[in-house]
Amino acid sequence: MEKRKKVTIPYLLEMKEKGELISFLTAYDYPTALIEDRAGIEMILVGDSAAMCLFGHRTTLPVTMDEMISITKGVTRATEYAFVVGDMPYMSYQSSHEEAIRNAGRFMGEAGVDAIKLEGGTRMAGVVKAIVNAGIPVMGHIGLTPQSYTQLGGFKSQGRDANTAMKLIDDALALEAAGAFSILLEAIPNEVGEIISERLDILTLGIGAGQACDGQLLIVHDLIGLFETFTPKFVKKYANVAAIMEQAFRDYRQDVRTRAFPQPEHYYPIPKDELAKLRDRLNKREE
Repeated sequence: MEKRKKVTIPYLLEMKEKGELISFLTAYDYPTALIEDRAGIEMILVGDSAAMCLFGHRTTLPVTMDEMISITKGVTRATEYAFVVGDMPYMSYQSSHEEAIRNAGRFMGEAGVDAIKLEGGTRMAGVVKAIVNAGIPVMGHIGLTPQSYTQLGGFKSQGRDANTAMKLIDDALALEAAGAFSILLEAIPNEVGEIISERLDILTLGIGAGQACDGQLLIVHDLIGLFETFTPKFVKKYANVAAIMEQAFRDYRQDVRTRAFPQPEHYYPIPKDELAKLRDRLNKREE
C-alpha cells in the first residue's frame, strides 16, 4: 500500500473545506491503532474511556495520568498516518493552568500525541487558552461530558431544550474563541449539532451528535462489539468480536482437553541424530 502523509491540522481543515468527512476512532493499544491506521482512519483518540473499556471501571474517573501516558505511547508507536489525540483524564487540568499545561505537555513530550482533548465549555475556556498559548493544540468536548456525569444527573443526552441547547452553542463559541482547533460534540440532538457546526469555523466531531459534524467518532470497543456492559443509542455495531473470541476460547479449551492441540505441525523439530545423542547422554547419566 502506498505510504500516506501524516494527517495534520491543516489537512483536517482542508477536508472540512472540501466537504470530506473525517473518520475518528478510539484506540488504547498498539495492535488496534496499527489496524486503524492501516485502514485509513484519519483521527485516533486515546480516550479516558479506557477506564471502562480497558480497566473495567464503572466510570471514566479512576484512570490516571500515568496510565493514560502508558497506553498512549503504544498507540503513537503504531500510527504513521492518523492524527492522535490524547484525552486529559479527570483532575489532570482542572486544578490550575500550570498543572493543565504540564500534563498536556506530558502527552506531547512523553507520549507523542498531536493534540490533547479536555472536557468543558465556557468554564474551561481559560484553561484551553493557556494550553494553546503554550503551543499545544486542544480539542474541546461539550454535551455529555463523562467526567462531569454526576453534575449532569448521569450519562444523559444534553441540549434537548432551548435553554441547554443555547448553553451548548455558547460553550462551543467560547472554546473556538479560546483557540481550540476542534470540538467534540457528544450525545446532543442532530439539530443542535447542525446549528453549532454552522456557526463554527473550526472542526466539529460528533459522537451521537447527528450528521452535520465534520466527522464522526465511535468507541472502538462499541464498534466491534467487544464492550458488552451497555451500548449507547448512537452506536452502530460493525462486528461482534466478543462472540467470535468467546467461541475461539471455547474451541481452544476443548482442543487442549482432548489433545487435539498441539499437533505435530506445532512442534519444534530436533534432528534424529541429535535426539539419539541426547538419549545416549541421559542413559549414561542414569547408569
